[in-house]
Amino acid sequence: MASTAPNVAEYSVSELSGALKRSVEDQFGHVRVRGEISQFKRAASGHCYFRLKDENANLDAIIWRGVAGRLTLRPEDGLEVVATGKVTTYPARSSYQIVIESLIPAGKGALMALLEERKRKLSAEGLFAPERKQPLPFLPDVIGIITSPTGAVIRDMLHRLADRFPRHVSVWPVAVQGDAAAEQIAAAIDGFHHLPQHIPTPDVLIVARGGGSLEDLWAFNEEIVVRAVAAATIPVISAVGHETDTTLIDFAADKRAPTPTAAAEMAVPVRDDLIYTVQTMAARQARGLSRRLQERVDKLSGLARGLPKPQEVLAQKEQRLDDVAARLNAAARLRFEQTQTHFKGVSARLHPRLIDRLSHQLELRLRDLHNRHSRSLNQVVSVKTHLLVSAARQLRHQPISNSAHKAEADIEAVFGRLSRATSAILQQRQRGLESAQRMLITLSYQATLQRGYAIVTDASGGVVRSVSSVPAGGEVSIELADGHIDATVSADTRQPPRPIQPAAKRRAKPAPPPAQGNLF
Repeated sequence: MASTAPNVAEYSVSELSGALKRSVEDQFGHVRVRGEISQFKRAASGHCYFRLKDENANLDAIIWRGVAGRLTLRPEDGLEVVATGKVTTYPARSSYQIVIESLIPAGKGALMALLEERKRKLSAEGLFAPERKQPLPFLPDVIGIITSPTGAVIRDMLHRLADRFPRHVSVWPVAVQGDAAAEQIAAAIDGFHHLPQHIPTPDVLIVARGGGSLEDLWAFNEEIVVRAVAAATIPVISAVGHETDTTLIDFAADKRAPTPTAAAEMAVPVRDDLIYTVQTMAARQARGLSRRLQERVDKLSGLARGLPKPQEVLAQKEQRLDDVAARLNAAARLRFEQTQTHFKGVSARLHPRLIDRLSHQLELRLRDLHNRHSRSLNQVVSVKTHLLVSAARQLRHQPISNSAHKAEADIEAVFGRLSRATSAILQQRQRGLESAQRMLITLSYQATLQRGYAIVTDASGGVVRSVSSVPAGGEVSIELADGHIDATVSADTRQPPRPIQPAAKRRAKPAPPPAQGNLF
């Protein structure tokens, strides 16, 4: 061994590691490796570390932070992928690894298998349960839209909302594709639930994106987005891709729309349809009320036909009233005649002179009372009848002298009350007459003469109203308050009447100045 040692080149560990590194990189500068991701982790620096494995071997893999942000596929354990990059060594651990530049699923079948596995997991947690679904508001005041601000999706949705029923729209711009899309969408859903007070909270949310491949729509299959949609208290409409595209948020959302435009149609009704519906219902209501009212009118008219006419009912009552009034008058006359007959029978047993005096006085008072108060005839007759009947009853059980005195006393009491009533009426009339007399005296010309005026009359007795009506030498009579004076006009001295001097006005006190001047 000593003889062969000088013929073998001697390397340091670093030199050998460097030589191996150059050899590996020269030989495998750009390769594509297919394998399953395992032991995935993201460092605080943003770099991703994991292993690619198959049935027989493992290969360390690394994705630098700048590349990880551009990937459309989020790496996770169990995902079979095709990684493109270069193979290099890591001398510190004497290992080799692949630095990945792009990462795609190993096939649609593998990606679908991952999707089905995630769907089963989230469904088992109850995130897709129907009882979690919330009803959409019939006419929201504010609509929140989470989508890309630069695509055609937002323009189509705004145009459709303006056509159907214009509403206030709040747009939260997010990335809808790429590694950062899932986090932005989840943050937007949560952000709409925690808006400041001066910004109105939406009544419904729409998560929208246009069509694309399964890889392009993968952000809407991420677990963070599905959990954010399921936890939302605001109703959410999922509008991702075309009608044939299905993502996991379609199962977690309260309503799935086949396209973003269809989501706008679900969010609001058609304004013209609502106006037409309201007008139609108003017309139906008016027709129904009119028909109901007409039915009531017809029913009332039918019932009215079965009732007697008011004129007929009143005519019968009037006829009965006339009959009763006639019978009442006849009964009153009959009662009066019976009372007179009874009175004559009773009076036959009284003293002749007392009977004549009482009868004469009673007839005079009754006649006067009948003339003054014709409406109280029945009452007077009743009083008379009562007195006569009472006198007759007393005559049956008492001597004639006592009965006569009692009847006379009762009649005198009635006459006394009538006298007092008559005196009161006469006094009232006397007071009215005196009041009218005082007014007559006040307004008469004699009162004017008492104040110093006089009345001048000519020889014929006419009142002199002008100096020109009496010639010089004419005779006049002057009537004063206490008598007449005859005078002769000596000459025609016509002078204009003196103007009446108005009474001196009291000097008014100056008004106090106002507290503040008036600008107007």
